[in-house]
Amino acid sequence: MLVMLETVCYFRPMIAKTISFMPLGFNAELIEVEGATTQGLPVFNIVGMGARTVSEARDRVRSAIKNSGFLFPDNKLTINLAPADLEKEGTFFDLPIAINVLMLSKQLLLKNIEDMAFVGELSLDGSLRPVRGIINIVETAKKHDIHTLFIPEKNFEQASIITGINLIPIKNLTEIFRYLRGQTPISKKSCTNGLDQGSKQKITSNTLNFDDIHGQAIAKRALTIAVAGRHNILLSGPPGTGKTMLARAAMSLLPELSTPEKIAITKLHSLTTPTEGIIEQRPFRTPHHTSSLASLIGGGANAEPGEISLAHLGVLFLDELPEYQRLYLEALRQPLEDREITISRARRKVTYPADFMLIATMNPCPCGYLGDKIHPCSCSETQINNYRKKLSGPLLDRIDLFTEVSRPDISELDKKSNTDQQAKIKIAIKNAISIQRERYKNNTVYNSSVPSRNISEVLLLSTNAKTLLNTAAKNLNLSVRSYYKVIKVARTIADLENSREILESHLTEALNFRYKIP
Repeated sequence: MLVMLETVCYFRPMIAKTISFMPLGFNAELIEVEGATTQGLPVFNIVGMGARTVSEARDRVRSAIKNSGFLFPDNKLTINLAPADLEKEGTFFDLPIAINVLMLSKQLLLKNIEDMAFVGELSLDGSLRPVRGIINIVETAKKHDIHTLFIPEKNFEQASIITGINLIPIKNLTEIFRYLRGQTPISKKSCTNGLDQGSKQKITSNTLNFDDIHGQAIAKRALTIAVAGRHNILLSGPPGTGKTMLARAAMSLLPELSTPEKIAITKLHSLTTPTEGIIEQRPFRTPHHTSSLASLIGGGANAEPGEISLAHLGVLFLDELPEYQRLYLEALRQPLEDREITISRARRKVTYPADFMLIATMNPCPCGYLGDKIHPCSCSETQINNYRKKLSGPLLDRIDLFTEVSRPDISELDKKSNTDQQAKIKIAIKNAISIQRERYKNNTVYNSSVPSRNISEVLLLSTNAKTLLNTAAKNLNLSVRSYYKVIKVARTIADLENSREILESHLTEALNFRYKIP
């Protein structure tokens, strides 16, 4: 009995705690990683509502500690991830768990680590792998007044876009152990943050521009207006007329990204897969018509962003629009209006930004040759009507410009390309965007996103333009949404011409593009 008492007194339970973070939607959540050793058989438990990737951390951490030359404690070891009622998912907690184990085994003695945080996935040999959502993590750590954040080295270049926090890039478990004991300093690059650091990652390499496309003056004009005011556009025409080329060439007209836009785009893309660089180019997303609904609007078990969010601040290109399932197209109505998407699941509700410019194409009929000068159409009137019915009125009402892309004359194909066209259009678009930013005092607001209240006073219609608009509204039975969209498109046309007021000519052109519905 005396021996038993002596044994109990000899063993002293140990408690350790570190801070970590986990991406949650478009933000992140602070997670406290608590560790405790108690008497009992040598068991390693992780509690706190962890998913399978979290429970598997036991084997990764055990192997990483041993292969790094450290001892793994032979006591009963329990790791708790708090808050316990929040489901944990991912490999973000491998590093803080390993730090806890080293502290509990007294191999690492740390004090005053309340303003430190640790994030990273461990390999079996002790090296650190990058994690997804690193910008979300850094932003949230900064909000919680974390002074120093230890992250995998491959995440540093992307994380450095956020300033005001000390980031320490770590290669492996041995390196962070020596650093925390004051034995080996980490590279000085951890002291400087900003866009000048790291690699710049491009989503796509797009060199196609309007100088490469012969003819199609009307379609080019419509795309110029669409890009200048970030309006949604639908191109209709027979196969082989250049609809897809025009859509891809429009990417070359988009303005350069500002720093906040780079952060937002990189942040979204890092949620789906660990990316090392900073995204410098606007996204151009082209989901196939066979894609699932979850991949298009977002969802899945973890409520991840879909194509419409990954196209944020860029272009969502839907080729052959009627080939998409009607359910999918109707799901676009709300994000086209609100410029964000809310995904609700049983345990999670997440809102992602979805401020994209929609460029869609379609054939005028199932065979594609309705109205073509060369190929006769083989479709019946019933087939044509059924084909067009795939696009609902409410969806078409959310598209600002409609234009037909006809077959160019052979003589136009032999003409020398106008190499000045692209440059002139880019200058006009740049000036129009500058006018909008000055008007709205906001770099993210375009004419297409102006609230409808008092819009006629804000966008300054001339007297003749007001008269024409009221007449058109009565004769064409304009819906309220269409009424305001015509004004917004006319305002963009006026900005392209550097006109203070919306003139009658601007409104006429906007009405022509609005009602050339395929």
